[in-house]
Amino acid sequence: MNFDDNRFLAALFGEHDRNLARIEKELDVEVSSRGNRILITGNSWSQQAAKSALTNLYELLAQGDELSDGEVTGAIRMAEASVTEHGPDMDLDSSTDNAGSVIRTRRRAVTPRSPNQAAYVREMRTNDMVFGLGPAGTGKTFLAVALGVSMLIEGRVERIVLSRPAVEAGERLGFLPGDVREKVDPYMRPLYDALYYTLPADQVAKYLDAGVIEIAPLAFMRGRTLADAFIILDEAQNTTRVQMKMLLTRMGESSRMVITGDLSQIDLPTGERSGLAEAADILAGMEGVGFVRFTDADVLRHPLVSRVVRAYQSHSDKNGPKEAKKKT
Repeated sequence: MNFDDNRFLAALFGEHDRNLARIEKELDVEVSSRGNRILITGNSWSQQAAKSALTNLYELLAQGDELSDGEVTGAIRMAEASVTEHGPDMDLDSSTDNAGSVIRTRRRAVTPRSPNQAAYVREMRTNDMVFGLGPAGTGKTFLAVALGVSMLIEGRVERIVLSRPAVEAGERLGFLPGDVREKVDPYMRPLYDALYYTLPADQVAKYLDAGVIEIAPLAFMRGRTLADAFIILDEAQNTTRVQMKMLLTRMGESSRMVITGDLSQIDLPTGERSGLAEAADILAGMEGVGFVRFTDADVLRHPLVSRVVRAYQSHSDKNGPKEAKKKT
């Protein structure tokens, strides 16, 4: 491989060549460099995957983005998936399918780090309503907030509405002091984290004060029509069937809605069916509604998280639905 601009190579290789070392280890290749030339040694599948990963990372740098460990992980995963799908003789353009899935925000570019994440971003850009289903740590909520922020910046929506059912995960928080926003803040913290990652803190505060970003408890959504808005319902597995139908019918003109949840983490009273599970059955295949189902392979938190998710799933499969309901 030859790279046109030597200025990006130090960042591409990483401190003490650690990015190259990760690619070597995870893709079973040997990488050596001299100037702007890189030699990749390995079988044809591994060679093409390594070439694809390095090309994607170089293009991010050329666009002015920075590389973190997450970007390197994502490039490797995307490259593996592309070579598996297209074969080792693929056109290199096939390995950059995620290029159109990059989300631009005020603070940084957000790049999909797995094929399902790239598909999720494409679905959110294509369909007015999208369901993101799967375990924790797969980027369902984060990517939805990032795209909402991007569309707000581009003027494609006028506001972002964030909602979440106020259901405790196996414990009771009791009375919470303050106004409505202060009461629901503990439940909305993951959404705030994504906002602060994509927008400067002072701009988040300004948008919240002006109502451009609205924190709307699910219980207060009845009777509203949300037009020109990017609406996100997080932790939707804890909605009742009535709540889910109510929320889905709040959409107004020029609005988008993203519903995220993990059907293995339902905290509703025993015997009450999740509104998310019912909606997934009823709306499957409907025009304008997209579904993306994540798996433990998409978990992007600490590597242990994927193993924890798989262990709990294995335990649930062995012990049946009664034990599954006890998951936290």
